[in-house]
Amino acid sequence: MLPLPGRFNGAVRALAAQRFAATGARWKDVVFERQFDLFSLADARAVEQEALDDGYRFDFSATVSLESEPDKYKRPERETPAFTDGGTNADGRRQVGVGDNVIRKSATVTGPVALISRIEQVMGYLADGIPEGTIAVIDDSGGTLTAPIIEGFAGVICLGGTVRSHLGILAREYDVPTLMNCKIDTLSDGDVVELEVTAAPPAADAYETGDTGHARIWLVGNEG
Repeated sequence: MLPLPGRFNGAVRALAAQRFAATGARWKDVVFERQFDLFSLADARAVEQEALDDGYRFDFSATVSLESEPDKYKRPERETPAFTDGGTNADGRRQVGVGDNVIRKSATVTGPVALISRIEQVMGYLADGIPEGTIAVIDDSGGTLTAPIIEGFAGVICLGGTVRSHLGILAREYDVPTLMNCKIDTLSDGDVVELEVTAAPPAADAYETGDTGHARIWLVGNEG
């Protein structure tokens, strides 16, 4: 079992076993009628707080989480200026980021980016349509903001979450090439990028071991 789930499950089992033993009752008389005597909401919060006190921070799935509980979640690294040396490859491309590929494709995807973080932008796309080939840059991995329009994108760069976040699930359902958990240099509306969606998705334990970020993002031009 992965370290964090193992830590939670171990704490739950230990507390429940200790309190059940103290009841002196039979299991069948406790499990349905007095289950909250064995493990309560306060206990769950205490286990979580212990992990936070040890320095653990959760990956956020919606930006509202960052606003409501900023000390509990990792901040998105939208701009990482030290990520590349700024050089350009012989083919004219410059690597500007990495991410975790959700769906392995047979070819890379290229298109102009649109930075999307406001409801007004989504409403505009609903009313006017999404320009063909648009690659969305989204900092909310929850999917609530962009779910109504996600199938219209040629690709998605998400700055948070994991391949198992809600946005990652939507991307698989709608077959939209998507990179999650991205670290990027500065990108502006109209920058044309290429997504390495031919990369293998991360392994099941990648977010615990840190073996992530194998799909590359290249800047290839600007339509502005």
